[in-house]
Amino acid sequence: MNIQIFGSKKSSDSRKAERWFKERRIRFQYVDLLDKGLSKGEMASVAKAVGGYDKLLDPAAKDGYALALAQHTPQAMLPNVLLENQQVLRAPIVRNGRQATVGYAPEVWKAWE
Repeated sequence: MNIQIFGSKKSSDSRKAERWFKERRIRFQYVDLLDKGLSKGEMASVAKAVGGYDKLLDPAAKDGYALALAQHTPQAMLPNVLLENQQVLRAPIVRNGRQATVGYAPEVWKAWE
């Protein structure tokens, strides 16, 4: 397993995801979304795995302007808008190779073990 957790230290779901993997002694790489973020290829891979770029948006994001911009952007331009405004992504984003989840999803992670 090659687990990557993209999250935010302020996100309680990100902290719960870290704890979930630590409790099971599963090694993972943690990437702070606000510091490093997802690359264009990583974001495309995650979007494909979860069913589209719309699934990556956090409707409760604190940056209302960036969220409104992302929600009203045409689908063809959405990847570029999300790359520039990663603060509106739902955390945590957990990747295992080509598989991915958005949000806290231990029921899916169990199947990865």
